[in-house]
This record gives sequence, C-alpha cells and structure tokens, in this order.
Amino acid sequence: MPYGYLGQNQPNQTVNNSGVFSITDVAELQSQGKLGGSLELIEEKSISAVSSAIFTDIKETKYDVHYLQVDNFANSDIKDIRIRFYESGVEESASVYQYAYQYGQADGSFADTVRSTAIDHILGTFVVGNATNQTGSAYCYFYNLGNSSKYSFQTMQQTSLTNTSVYRMAFGGGVLPQASTVDQIKLFVTSGTFSATAKLYGVKQIWVT
Repeated sequence: MPYGYLGQNQPNQTVNNSGVFSITDVAELQSQGKLGGSLELIEEKSISAVSSAIFTDIKETKYDVHYLQVDNFANSDIKDIRIRFYESGVEESASVYQYAYQYGQADGSFADTVRSTAIDHILGTFVVGNATNQTGSAYCYFYNLGNSSKYSFQTMQQTSLTNTSVYRMAFGGGVLPQASTVDQIKLFVTSGTFSATAKLYGVKQIWVT
C-alpha cells in the first residue's frame, strides 16, 4: 500500500511514508507499528510488597527512547520510587547522577528545591503517602540508554496524594552524565516495601524503505 501525497492518486509510488499522511494512512501505519511514536511493550511488572524491581532486558540496542509508566504506586514508609541504571550489567550506585524536580500541591505549597549535582539515583516518583488511597502514578521518558557515546537522560511527571491526603503534582528530570551503555533499569525504595504496576515500552521511530 502506498502512503502519503494526500489527495493524489499514486498507484505506483515505491517509497513508503512520503508526503502528507491522511487519517487512514496514520491509522494503517500505526496498526502495523511503523509510525513514529508507536509504543512496543517490552515488559510489564506487577510489583507487590518488595523493596526493588529490575527491568533486565530493555532492548537498548533497538530503542533510543524508552517510556516507563508507573500506576498505583503504594508504599509502606512514605517514600518515593528511585531509579538507578545498570551499565553493561553493573549497577551504578555512586553519587554521579544529577537531577532537578519541582512540585506543587493543592494547599498552595510549591517548591523547586529537589535538586542535586551529585546523588546516587534519579526519581521515578515523588514522595507518596502510605495510607489507604494515598497512591501515585507517574511516567518517565529515557533517552540514549543504549548509546555508549552519549549520556543517559530522563524526564518525569507525576500525580499523587501526600501522607496528609493533599493532592500533589511533580515534574522534572535527571541524567547519568557518563557515556555508557545502560542495559537495565532498577526501581527501588530506601526502606520498607512498595507495590505498583510498572510497564516499560520502547518508542518506535518512523519506518521507511
């Protein structure tokens, strides 16, 4: 099937994904997983009452952008989900990460003081309460994880309740400023346990022939 050149009849078109796409083109290409921005589910984890969970096969050679979705994060000790990367199978736990996050709350509290140039993690979620229904959900994008010549970057956005049942939003990001191949992603809490549904996707690039 030829794609593109909206409004023209090109039965002998030999190059896919050229020109302007119609709604039908977009739907067809996306259903085939051949449109930029399409997601491939790499792994889904049902996390229950553990201190850490690791995505051990992230298909870093296939994707230069990854998307992590964390739903219904609940924890026992009023904590955040923290993230560390594994470089060629070795966990990077030294204080070499950098991050900067902001948050705002329904009670009028806003802050941008969650930042560091030397810390041993980045954030997957902000701090969430530990009572019933004090949960949080968030998503992260990761960039360049499998590229050994580039730094690994992250962005994060979150919606949640605090331990006083006040609504909180948070956003920001971090970086592992080391040119390395990241091949695993670890989610963890510093004390107690956590539960969540975590899904890791690869973001597909535009497919051409």
